[in-house]
Amino acid sequence: MTPADRTPPDEIAERIEDVDVAAEMQGSYLEYAYSVIYARALPDARDGLKPVQRRILYMMSEMGLRPDRGHVKSARVTGEVMGKLHPHGDGAIYDALVRMAQDFTLRVPLVDGHGNFGSLDDGPAAARYTEARLAAVALEMVADIDEDTVDFQPNYDSSQQEPAVLPAAIPNLLVNGASGIAVGMATNMAPHNLIEVVGAAKHLLENPDASLDELMAYVPGPDLPGGGTIVGLAGIREAYETGRGTFRTRAKVRVEQLTARKSGLVITELPYLIGPEKVIEKIKDGVNSKKLQGIADVTDLSDRQHGLRLVVGIKTGFNPDAVLEQIYKFTPLEDGFAINNVALVEGGPQTLGLHDLLRVYLDHRIDVVTRRSRFRLARRQERLHLVEGLLVAILDIDEVIQLIRTSDDSAEASGRLQQVFDLSQVQAEYILELRLRRLTKFSRIELETEQAELQREIAELEAILASPARIRAVVAEELDDVAERFGTPRRTLLTEAKASIASVGAKKSATFAGPALEIADAPAIVYLSTTGRAVRVDLAEGAPAPAVAPRRSKHDAVISALATTSRAEIGAVTNRGRLIRFSPVDLPVVPVNSIHLAAGARIAEYVGGLGKGERVLGIVSLAADAEPIALGTAQGVVKRVAPGGWPNRPDFELIALKQGDEVMGVAHAAADRELVFAASDAQLLHFAASAVRPQGAAAGGMAGINLGQGARAIGFFVLDPADENVVVTVSVPAGTLPGADPGRGKISAFSEFPAKGRATGGVRAHAFLKGDGVLALAWAGPKPPRAVGSDGSARQLPDTLSKRDASGTPLDSVVSAVGTAVGAERLALPAVTSAPLSGDGDDTLF
Repeated sequence: MTPADRTPPDEIAERIEDVDVAAEMQGSYLEYAYSVIYARALPDARDGLKPVQRRILYMMSEMGLRPDRGHVKSARVTGEVMGKLHPHGDGAIYDALVRMAQDFTLRVPLVDGHGNFGSLDDGPAAARYTEARLAAVALEMVADIDEDTVDFQPNYDSSQQEPAVLPAAIPNLLVNGASGIAVGMATNMAPHNLIEVVGAAKHLLENPDASLDELMAYVPGPDLPGGGTIVGLAGIREAYETGRGTFRTRAKVRVEQLTARKSGLVITELPYLIGPEKVIEKIKDGVNSKKLQGIADVTDLSDRQHGLRLVVGIKTGFNPDAVLEQIYKFTPLEDGFAINNVALVEGGPQTLGLHDLLRVYLDHRIDVVTRRSRFRLARRQERLHLVEGLLVAILDIDEVIQLIRTSDDSAEASGRLQQVFDLSQVQAEYILELRLRRLTKFSRIELETEQAELQREIAELEAILASPARIRAVVAEELDDVAERFGTPRRTLLTEAKASIASVGAKKSATFAGPALEIADAPAIVYLSTTGRAVRVDLAEGAPAPAVAPRRSKHDAVISALATTSRAEIGAVTNRGRLIRFSPVDLPVVPVNSIHLAAGARIAEYVGGLGKGERVLGIVSLAADAEPIALGTAQGVVKRVAPGGWPNRPDFELIALKQGDEVMGVAHAAADRELVFAASDAQLLHFAASAVRPQGAAAGGMAGINLGQGARAIGFFVLDPADENVVVTVSVPAGTLPGADPGRGKISAFSEFPAKGRATGGVRAHAFLKGDGVLALAWAGPKPPRAVGSDGSARQLPDTLSKRDASGTPLDSVVSAVGTAVGAERLALPAVTSAPLSGDGDDTLF
């Protein structure tokens, strides 16, 4: 093109308008705000859906993606919705689809997803990898939509129609909640339990003026998909009354004994929309920054079979409850939820309380049922009109056929039918289209049956439409049906307990101000049962020792008791003569007024490191001012070990044993105590502890009892002469297998046994009858003695005392061990002087 061919500039049509920038910006912003509020971010209070969610459910219904059919690619659903109803991008559509399929987001998911639809910590796979179809409950959202129950409106290009709202047979807004950010406003609604919401809705149907307290009797609070605990209900009531309020949610946590020496926090439910990886990350950050103390490790043991299971290990010497309170403060294990019930009502955003939310939904359902009833009535009336015309034609079918055959065309035939048989045009046209197969006798019977059924249904529908009470009854009946089919028990626990100190102030202090983290070093008593279970009893300062328990229970026979402090270092002495250091700080604690040794930890697992056949015989103090430790062996050796100067090792030998020898008993023994040996040949020897000079740990001891040929010591005991002591003996036939024969037992007063010098043979403690030849068990200690079986259950001993050389009476069951009763010992509680434990090292995690 040459310059001459160009159009002069002054001939170009121009349209330039001068506008005010402020006015243009205001108008554009208002249009944008209107679009966001009404077409994107806020749900409709009637069906609880945003436009994109409504379009997804409607389009999936139109595509036939029912629960009884196969899944289809999510990308196909996204494409259909975007192309026909929602031209805002596939990303927004797929995100909404995914949310409706997540059971941790919605209380009642509306989409049945197949594939990776994400988790609390990870996003979903792409739409081309996942598949979807409607969930069964979603059919209730679109049920009867083709019966003129809701209004339809043109889509974005007016090429087809879409529903302005869904019929929504379930109260979706309250059940599944909603969240969205519009312009100048936002909504954040918590999920609720379907059964509870239906109960409140039915009550409001019957009592339109019901108070908030009456409704909250049915809906006490939110029911979150992941369970957890809601602490404090004041904010919930405020939200139900005004539409706005806050509450705090906590994870569901319990303290468990992970091993004999290690306790932990087991987390099985988390606050709403909080994932386990986020919790673990926050715990790590808190430990590394020194905000969290007492945490040894965090392990995620979650799986599909058992669900969520996070295990937080607690360091030695820390109070699990205090550590949990600390975790609540600094991690998302306790989280807040701000309720802001903003939804669209009659085209405008409103903040709604519980009463208003239920009322708007019920008004919608009443309107749906009314419109559906009118639609069904009209359709049945139309059908009845046709059926009545067919019956007229069948009665005079020959005349009808003759009339049609003599007509020139269908229009003439229609007119003559109307004139001759007094039919309407619709009836006449229907008869003309009738197939000959319908003219049989059976067709007439079917038509008469159909006529009667239609008349009954019409009368029923007219009665419903004529009575508002009947309409409300239908709404209530349908609500009952969905609650029965889709309702589930409540998952979230509601409690009036106060929230943690995390919510007290806006600014969180880095210094923990809650309960004491470390277990206090207070006076305590450690008990060891004859079956190897150990417990700790914490005593208040100046409190007396526990009284003798009046009743029997499993494992209640005490073999060793030690007055100490909760964080002191003490020792467990084994039959191999080895002392193992440990602290009772992590032993199970039982109340002083209700001591149950069955709740104790297995001492072999608690101290650890025991060899094959090695067992713990007693517990002793390692304090420098403690009484000497007395030991007696199977070969009759006795030793008193001087306190203090212990080797700086976790375990060491307390006596040098000879080949084949083992320790039979251990206890602290001051100089005024009596040392007692019992031998298998029924000889018993006791002598003063002062006869045995204290030795060092490396020494081998000295002669204690002079044993007869083939005999061995079966028990060694330390007695306080001030106590009322007794001796228990049980004899069995020689060669009897252990536990095979209960044998004969007796109880004798210890005062009947004269004292003898150390290294002598003692006196007879039991007379053997013919067939008896060995003493299977012997025990000496304060009254009352406690006998137990191998499983720790109580065994009966003779009620009366016998002479020391009596033969005893037959026992009902095998006695495996005898010990003292709780509180029968004399214990002097020490002052709290031990250095506090420092845990397992620094607080750096991973």
